[in-house]
Amino acid sequence: MRFYEYEAKQLLERHRVPLPKRKLVTDADGAAAAAFDLGGPVVLKSQVLSGGRMKAGGVKFAEGAGQAKQAAAEILKLTINGLTPVGVLVEEQRTIAQEYFAAVTYDGRAKRPVIIFSDMGGIDIEEVAEFHPEHLSRTHFSALHPFSDHIAKQAVAAVGVTGNDLTRLTSIVAALVRIFFDYDMTLAEINPIGRLDDGTIVALDAHMDMEAEARRTHAALLQQLGVPESDNRQARPPTPFEIAAAKVDAADTRGVAGNLTEFDGNLGLIIGAGGGSLTLFDAVRAAGGRPANYCEIGGNPSVAKAAALTKLICQQPKVKKIAVMMNVVSNTRVDIVARGVIKGCIEAGFDPAEKIAIFRIPGSWEEDGFQILKKYGVDYVDRSVSMHEAARRAVAKMGKR
Repeated sequence: MRFYEYEAKQLLERHRVPLPKRKLVTDADGAAAAAFDLGGPVVLKSQVLSGGRMKAGGVKFAEGAGQAKQAAAEILKLTINGLTPVGVLVEEQRTIAQEYFAAVTYDGRAKRPVIIFSDMGGIDIEEVAEFHPEHLSRTHFSALHPFSDHIAKQAVAAVGVTGNDLTRLTSIVAALVRIFFDYDMTLAEINPIGRLDDGTIVALDAHMDMEAEARRTHAALLQQLGVPESDNRQARPPTPFEIAAAKVDAADTRGVAGNLTEFDGNLGLIIGAGGGSLTLFDAVRAAGGRPANYCEIGGNPSVAKAAALTKLICQQPKVKKIAVMMNVVSNTRVDIVARGVIKGCIEAGFDPAEKIAIFRIPGSWEEDGFQILKKYGVDYVDRSVSMHEAARRAVAKMGKR
């Protein structure tokens, strides 16, 4: 789950990271008023869940209220990577003497969290790593032991920062690490951190991603930030399809039937069983299929919950057929899922035999499930048919229409 810049800065503020004076506005008049209140030159930034705002024209500068009003009007009309801004962040404009980069994430190879720091902020960190590696440090540390500010100091000092700058940057980086852990982030980044002409060091921009599974843990925080419960945004705001699926999953605590991401294909997917959902999604694409969605089902959802998800997917105008596939399951009853998907198809106004391209869920109570599927003429396979073969067969059915 990705945060807008203005939300990420609220998290930084909670941890006493120095920030420019700022105000979020949603219209041009608000931008003019904000610029007047800030009392000087301002920078206006589009609030979208996408990078590349500067290059796309989503960041503008203004000397006063009049210019700020015009700039905000232009920004609010501008889509960036297909995304419309939810507002404009108006900040005081300051003279920057030096820019730094700091990020905390997990290193999958090392299987440890890592601090990435550079004294060349404001540009893509990949570019720094390739052309100026001496200006970048990677400092791994343990997630099992209490974090020490000394680790942050090592990360900053590794690129040659000394004196007062080292002390101030250390406190910012240490705060970033604590935000990373406190809020179950997959990425916590500030780029750039700016040393201003008066020596002050502030966070000028921020990018943060939270584990999707941590939403319930941090429900109170998200509510304080004004993030709706149905907002499962990632690199973009959620679509109506995704919001509806989240509501289906939240309405019943039994099992999982949701966690849906929309795509532009025509084959609806009801898939699950741990890594099996990712395997099946990739298998559909490898077979030449075009998934309409990714989703997850498992943990023994109720018939009503499986039916509601199926009905929702079937009702999408672009979905021609659906494929119901999982790896071998032990904690999910095959007969319950079978009843649910058939019920959902019928309630959506479709013949299950026509709408369900294939059903592949082997496991507990499978014989009972297969009997139900057979009664309704649904094409099903057992565990002797691999997930890749089942995906291929589902895609082949799409070609007949």
